[in-house]
Amino acid sequence: MRFDKPPLTLEQQADLLLARGLLAEREVLLRRLSTVNYYRLSTYLYPFRNADHMFRKDTTLELVWQRYSFDRRLRLIVLDAVERIEVAVRTRIAYVVAQEHGPFAYDSPLFLPEISLDTYTKWFLEIREEIDRSHEPFIHHFRLKYGEDHCIPPIWMAVEVMSFGKMLTLYRGIDRKLKKQIASHYNVSDTVFLSWLVSINHVRNICAHHGRLIGRPLNLQPKIPREQKYPDWHEPVKIPRDQLFSILTILRYILSADDQAASWSNALFELLLDSQNIPLEVIGFPANWDRSRLWIQ
Repeated sequence: MRFDKPPLTLEQQADLLLARGLLAEREVLLRRLSTVNYYRLSTYLYPFRNADHMFRKDTTLELVWQRYSFDRRLRLIVLDAVERIEVAVRTRIAYVVAQEHGPFAYDSPLFLPEISLDTYTKWFLEIREEIDRSHEPFIHHFRLKYGEDHCIPPIWMAVEVMSFGKMLTLYRGIDRKLKKQIASHYNVSDTVFLSWLVSINHVRNICAHHGRLIGRPLNLQPKIPREQKYPDWHEPVKIPRDQLFSILTILRYILSADDQAASWSNALFELLLDSQNIPLEVIGFPANWDRSRLWIQ
């Protein structure tokens, strides 16, 4: 099917939304549409639409804009946690790997026995490219001082120029004993921790591209620790795998292991207090979520 819809002017976009029942001052709506793309804003309008594309009674631009603004602040809070966790996990992986295999072991596929040779080769070539593109002073210093004898820097430098995805491949590929050693710091199994990193990376990418978090089910769902060994994840509040609340809980849990949860949690709680007209179910908060032992201050 050919796409034959013509582009609409800002005025036409505003008039279309007003004709469908959105309550707004036209000039204010035009200003919003000039800074936020119609289709970006429409993702926040969608929950208020009826089957005939008309908006439900009393749907105001202010109500929709509050959700948009809430989601933006939430993304920044999530990214703050992801940054802290990424730095901590990079540090822990580099330390454990260097102690076990030395500083330059990652230049051999034997270093990552849990992934295929093709995956390793692609990963290593991309790491080399990231290192070559890097303008970090420590990389520059290493090249000047040791470049004649070493074409790659030690692992503790290399991890600092890796993307989250490359770090994830590194963790996935190291031998099981080292994965368990790293995950044990967070008191979970290596398979659970790997699923957490995969889900966190997915949410990180959504945030980095300014995607919508609220009202969005998780496509890559994290594993929830087993009830027999980890009852706090199930009672008195069961943490749902398919909602953003599970990611927020995991972020708080990981930060707690490194004594970084307090200030981050306070920022999230402040957002929730400032946005009491936003239904918590749109971000997957279960009823009585604050009774969860994982969330008690």
